Amino acid sequence: MKHQPKSSTGQRPARYRSLAAAAALAVVIPFSAAAPVLADANFPSPEGNTSIASILTYDDLVQELQRLEENGRFGVDAFTLEEAGTQVNKSEQGRDLWVATVGTGAEHVWIQGRIHGNEPYGTDSILSLLKDLGTNGSADYQLLREKFTFHFIPMYNPDGSEANIRHTILWDKATDLPELGSNGREQRVDLNRDWTPEGFTANESLAFYEYWTKVKPAYGIDIHHQGLKKEWGTGDDVTLSLGISLAPGGPTLPGIKGGAYDELTRQMHVHVYDELSKYGSINMDRYQVGNGLEIDIKGGVVSAMMLGLDYQGLNPEGHSNPVVFFETSGNTSDGSLGQKARGKSIRQNILAMKELLLGLATGEVQKEDADRWEDIPHQPVNGYSTDYAGTIPLP
Repeated sequence: MKHQPKSSTGQRPARYRSLAAAAALAVVIPFSAAAPVLADANFPSPEGNTSIASILTYDDLVQELQRLEENGRFGVDAFTLEEAGTQVNKSEQGRDLWVATVGTGAEHVWIQGRIHGNEPYGTDSILSLLKDLGTNGSADYQLLREKFTFHFIPMYNPDGSEANIRHTILWDKATDLPELGSNGREQRVDLNRDWTPEGFTANESLAFYEYWTKVKPAYGIDIHHQGLKKEWGTGDDVTLSLGISLAPGGPTLPGIKGGAYDELTRQMHVHVYDELSKYGSINMDRYQVGNGLEIDIKGGVVSAMMLGLDYQGLNPEGHSNPVVFFETSGNTSDGSLGQKARGKSIRQNILAMKELLLGLATGEVQKEDADRWEDIPHQPVNGYSTDYAGTIPLP
């Protein structure tokens, strides 16, 4: 494999960190995106009209990765999965699948975005954080580079991104047309439900899974969008939901690693909630699917990571790692992103990632009270929405 994980280069500095809110707002958004002044928390708008022309394309992504590699001061490496040596390494329609790494730490971190093609701001957020890690010499970024090696996947689903659809489309290479199912329709695959023992239907799934088994990350972050959402009990607009794909305290997570991930994923989000609550423009809650249901999805990519899925013998040691996800309110499907909210929506993802990573690097996350997960706004839990047993009510 050409791009091997990098080894640690020295002691991991321990330091006290105090970030001022105003300083963090100076984050630069790639491609000179508009960055309006922050106001109240209610920036998602049902009247928003998403300009698809403003969404980063696959070509934009490739150009920006190559530019960051060329101009980075701290060793940004942008490459394709073909270069990384995975057996499957192209999208269904034959596009290269790109990764960028930075950092020299012994612990590896997996950060992915845009697994759903109509959820665009994971790409922007990841590129911005990658730029900062590659160019910023401040103590915060030095700490992150020394503690971790980052593996950024800014556009997991390039075909769906180009088509502005959630799924990818299975592709017939002989005809260069979509594969048709028994019903005569094109076959679409939700890549975030394709890491299962019976799955890996799409090229992208097997390609990134094999790369994950090579990386063996210690932590993961997954960036998504959701529809417009109101906070339960207050009716305030939610700008960001904090999610764990295997419900804490639910049917599955307490049984993994003796409950270690059940505790750590809650600590991760408690830390993010506390740090981002300092910003008046960000209003957070817990990710739920309505009627007080938490998700317990085993087929999701990040769930399979926590479960230590071994597919086709590629993960014989059963490596697993804790993962959390962020859901920005608004999406391109219903036009609810709103161009004026673009900078704010991207910025809250960047802040969430940076605060979480710094908290993990300094050990602040591991000292959080996991039980304070209950303090994050949410509807009282009535049960679990699963992909293996329907709805499971609370005992």
